[in-house]
Amino acid sequence: MNKKPNIILILSDDLGYEVIGSNGGTSYKTPILDQLAKTGIRFENAHVQPLCTPTRIQLMTGKYNFRNYLGFGLMHPEEKTFGHMFSENGYKTLISGKWQLYSYNPPDQMPEERNKGQKIEDAGFDEFCVWHAHQTEEKGSRYKDPIIYENGSYLSKKITEGNYGEDIFCNYILDFIDRNSEDPFFVYFPMTLTHRPLEPTPDSEEFASFEPPSNKTLGGKTWDELEGWDDDNKYYKDMVEYHDQVVGRIVDKLDELSIREDTLIIYLGDNGSPIEVSSFMGDIEIPGGKGKTIDTGTHVPLICNWKNKIPSSLVNSDLVDSSDFLPTIFEAAGIDIPKDYIIDGRSFYPQLLGEKGNSRDWVFFHFDPGGRNAKPIQRFLRTHDWKLYEDGRMFDMKTDNNEQNPILPEDDNDKSKKNRQSLEKIFGQMK
Repeated sequence: MNKKPNIILILSDDLGYEVIGSNGGTSYKTPILDQLAKTGIRFENAHVQPLCTPTRIQLMTGKYNFRNYLGFGLMHPEEKTFGHMFSENGYKTLISGKWQLYSYNPPDQMPEERNKGQKIEDAGFDEFCVWHAHQTEEKGSRYKDPIIYENGSYLSKKITEGNYGEDIFCNYILDFIDRNSEDPFFVYFPMTLTHRPLEPTPDSEEFASFEPPSNKTLGGKTWDELEGWDDDNKYYKDMVEYHDQVVGRIVDKLDELSIREDTLIIYLGDNGSPIEVSSFMGDIEIPGGKGKTIDTGTHVPLICNWKNKIPSSLVNSDLVDSSDFLPTIFEAAGIDIPKDYIIDGRSFYPQLLGEKGNSRDWVFFHFDPGGRNAKPIQRFLRTHDWKLYEDGRMFDMKTDNNEQNPILPEDDNDKSKKNRQSLEKIFGQMK
């Protein structure tokens, strides 16, 4: 085994807990992820922010969003990421997939946020192959005929035309692993699947004839207006199942090179499923909750696999937060967090090994939709049994998971009052 293990962190886009078969989902086939869960550990209570950018900033920095969140699609240009720290500690590092953390808005929308955020070149990775690296009007398609920025230049149409973004990102990862199999490496794969637009995959019958609308010029419109989001929900199934296959290609490469035992694979979602999509867990229909602060917006799949290191078929019910991944992978790699680096996350590495660990009593959310979303910041706390918003609304999560019946202070019983008083103190610490 390498002196330090390889780490592969895979983040699916817009895919909630209910989608994965091993979690009880019955609408889609996810055999690769189901097998990783069967031969590793599956977490039942992993929570993230309800939208992608807040989650990814927490994931990459281990910090709550009130510390470093500039706005939607914007990461502070001076922020130190796990890319920087892995690179500084002797790892070969790659990000392949979605960036979208620099200068998000089109020219006519919130121009004060133009040319802000962190550029991919400054994110600390040795190599990168990404979609949406620069201005929003340059982002183009993420799926068929994608626009991809690779190590300082855009790929030519000769390479991208007729091809699929997730395949290009995956191919780069496979090549990177081939070239660095003798060294410890860190791969961060923020997938573009299964985010809208819901479009055909290479396994869909319509793929060959499909023309991506997002390759058109803006013409004064926003991307949402241009794409129209008149996509077809039927493709969500194709996209879920294709993303499972892509994960399988990475697993196969590790097996081919006989480095599965040297490699920790972590897979999770960045927020709930699209609100336009409903999925089933048996006979129970689960509407997508992306952007919502209820559980369907924050509850995501989390599967970890490390051959002959993580025991098989573990199921863990501890609360996990998106700030917890940086300290977890650092502990796995034997890397010390710099003493002057603020960290809010808590490592769940012991739980991967079947140990008790230092589990959370609560997870905290500072949810700032940011920019064009024009929604207020919401701060809330969730325990296994209760959820408290800073505005005083409280919910019994055992009986009211969809938050239909708020308990206000004047409605408290002894149990809710005790939990409210305990949780209220925490908000004051989050400054």
